[in-house]
Amino acid sequence: MSTSSLSVFTSWPVFSGPAGTTITLARDPDIRAERFIQPQMGAAGLVFLTGALLWYFFHGASFGSMEMVLALGILTAFAAAGVLGAMVGAPSRRLAGANAETETQLRARMAAGERIAAWLLVVTVLCMAIARMV
Repeated sequence: MSTSSLSVFTSWPVFSGPAGTTITLARDPDIRAERFIQPQMGAAGLVFLTGALLWYFFHGASFGSMEMVLALGILTAFAAAGVLGAMVGAPSRRLAGANAETETQLRARMAAGERIAAWLLVVTVLCMAIARMV
């Protein structure tokens, strides 16, 4: 098994938690996303730390075509975390004192943020999967 496939298989279980939760929340807006934002962001931090360590151990200073694809995946993962923080984290903090109309608007924004982040994470997973083939 090559080191690139080892890095994908090693990071896959760590990454599948945040991606799976985000995709599930994006598909069902009735789930209360505000209950999951803290664990999602914590898992995202763990994934970034794990990815940085894997990059250091398996890729080092080389930057070929595989690393370019992985870098695209990293950028989309950072974008997904930013979208979650801006479109889910901020509205979830404003839910406490919101009336019914405002709550509906905030939940719609949170659902849209989960959908955007889910698509970005799909791109991230695809980059991890195809990186060793380019």
